[in-house]
Amino acid sequence: MVTEYRNARSSEQLRVAENLRELNKMAGVLLVDAQGHGIIAAKIASTVHDTFHALMLAELDHRGKTTPGLFERLNLRLAQSVTARNVLGRSEKENAREIATMLYGEVHPNGYFRFVNFGHPPPLVFSAEYRKFMETDKRMVQFLPLGLQIPEDHPDRNRYFSLQFRPRANSSDVAELTLMSPGDILFLYTDGVYDGSDNEERQQLERVMHDHYLKPAKDICNALLKYALERDEHLRKIGEEDRIDD
Repeated sequence: MVTEYRNARSSEQLRVAENLRELNKMAGVLLVDAQGHGIIAAKIASTVHDTFHALMLAELDHRGKTTPGLFERLNLRLAQSVTARNVLGRSEKENAREIATMLYGEVHPNGYFRFVNFGHPPPLVFSAEYRKFMETDKRMVQFLPLGLQIPEDHPDRNRYFSLQFRPRANSSDVAELTLMSPGDILFLYTDGVYDGSDNEERQQLERVMHDHYLKPAKDICNALLKYALERDEHLRKIGEEDRIDD
């Protein structure tokens, strides 16, 4: 029995090592947008960031790669905050502030981006060949923001506030985008720049990308931030400050 156990452990460690080697060919990116502004939003973002890193270290130690289970545990951590807020007397009908949208994905060397999405605006792909944003599959899986939806098979689901129950996340819930040719740009953003729905705003962003897509990534980001700040200044001048986001 001892020999069999050692063999099983050795096999498991070998699989983890093989998975870890694959990470050298990838790049992971985490994008989080906490609801609200000020110290509460900073606390939420910090909670997501620190919890994510702790869970990721454990995930890589045990599996050598990320799995949907990591994000279910992260979602549960935020659900604890939402539940605690309601216990303290805040109405469930009020705007929930202990939540955040999140997109985490991994860029693979063969030109595709695998990601999970919790309430975040979907990524876009800017084509270097056609010099515009390409249409993506609008059926991509998207969960509610972190903390608002508990898996229906969770044994303690009734202890948490949940807008609705859903099946537990699995590998089929991981969406993919493919970069079609060299020079294509993966465009990730928050609703402070674009909420993912307004066609006119998308065309304006497309013009910015068209003028800067050959430049380094830092210059492209600076151009987009400049555009966003100029748009905010325009909204102030016409008295629509309520439309300004961070």
